[in-house]
Amino acid sequence: MATIEVLTRINAPQERCLYLALSVDLHAVSARQTKEEIIAGVRTGVLQLHDAVTFRARHFGIWQTLTSKITALQAPAYFRDDMQQGAFKRMWHEHYFECDGATTLMRDVFVFTSPLGWLGKLVDALVLKRYMRHFLQQRGLVVKQYAESNDWKSVI
Repeated sequence: MATIEVLTRINAPQERCLYLALSVDLHAVSARQTKEEIIAGVRTGVLQLHDAVTFRARHFGIWQTLTSKITALQAPAYFRDDMQQGAFKRMWHEHYFECDGATTLMRDVFVFTSPLGWLGKLVDALVLKRYMRHFLQQRGLVVKQYAESNDWKSVI
């Protein structure tokens, strides 16, 4: 099992940051580089507890489909999504939002197990952990950009 943790400090209220992270509209914006699109489930708006969404995206030149479900939600501080179907053997993503004065510390904890046993672990170590860390950092920057401007109003 591999774990990646990414921190993003955002000059915006905790609740706004949480809802931006739950916005499928903002997710689509933040994942443009993988040509990600929603193909099933909740297609617009802010995800709620037990909502599921299916994305189709291109990673490493291969089209992949991933269905994720919101399995825990404790607004405004936390939510978790779990992969229901996809390329990983197992995957979940925890999102923490800690109020720190006028700012919010957004902490992403991404945990996954790749298929293919020892070969999957080798790919994780050599490629996938770095790739996913970069993906989460870029997504965090998009959440930050929207949260710190009036753009947040267009996606939540």
